[in-house]
Amino acid sequence: MNVGVFCNPNSWYLRDLQRAAQRDFRVDQLPFTRLQARVGESGGEIWCDGKSLVDFDVIITRTMPPGSLEQVVFRMDALAELASRGVVMINSPRAVEMSVDKYLATARIRAAGLSVPETIVCQDWETALDAYHRLGGDVVVKPLFGGEGRGITRVDDEAIAERVFKTLTQLQAAVYLQPFVDHDGEDWRILRVGEQLHGIRRRNELDWRTNVSRGAKAARLEVTSELADLAFAASDAVGAEFAGVDILPAQDGRLLVLEVNASPGWKALVAALDVDIARDLLLWSAEKRQVAAADPRGG
Repeated sequence: MNVGVFCNPNSWYLRDLQRAAQRDFRVDQLPFTRLQARVGESGGEIWCDGKSLVDFDVIITRTMPPGSLEQVVFRMDALAELASRGVVMINSPRAVEMSVDKYLATARIRAAGLSVPETIVCQDWETALDAYHRLGGDVVVKPLFGGEGRGITRVDDEAIAERVFKTLTQLQAAVYLQPFVDHDGEDWRILRVGEQLHGIRRRNELDWRTNVSRGAKAARLEVTSELADLAFAASDAVGAEFAGVDILPAQDGRLLVLEVNASPGWKALVAALDVDIARDLLLWSAEKRQVAAADPRGG
């Protein structure tokens, strides 16, 4: 089975998938910046780095590099076109689109009946400052797009808040605000691979952000039936079957869904749990391909 992976050429995840492929799969790296398409009277074609993408059985979107609005829209359109031609996409283009947009993902998760931090999104600094006070004067400011803790800032001073919000609006960025939620210094990541779930708890002694890329340490987390229901419901809300669900256990007892990542990493998880996520992902992808081939209408 031919598997394409949109990722950086030096990606640890690419190497891990190629290791796990053994003799059952061929795993090729695909750079988004080399994506191209043609539409004509004889039909249409989509290539990447000289490879015809319709020849792949499965395409995994590991990451999407920064680009202009036009470039990102074209990439998403190309992924949707591949899905319409029967290529199994991990995850679906719509799931990727929803999960990278923090506002849309948060709205969908809340609409599914799950608890999320109160969230305010606006486009001018005056409204953002009002929101800062409404949320208690201690907020977390996040970029609308992005992951691994990049660009996330905690602000609990009004003068600094005004400066941050003015800078963001001058950059024509949306201002995404949530209150800082009191917790015991850790959050939980549940990785979903189809119907399989794996959990880790992440604690950072040096930073309030618990991303492993920021120095947090990961340890095994028992995925109880309550957490399993929460993880499935949150990932289903954005349509992601391969997903990382981030949950914050607040001191007041609430379990808040912070994020659903449709292009999740698993490096910290395999180190903490000694499981082969790459192999599981490939085997599950093969099952999805067989189902799609047996039912091309519903593929």
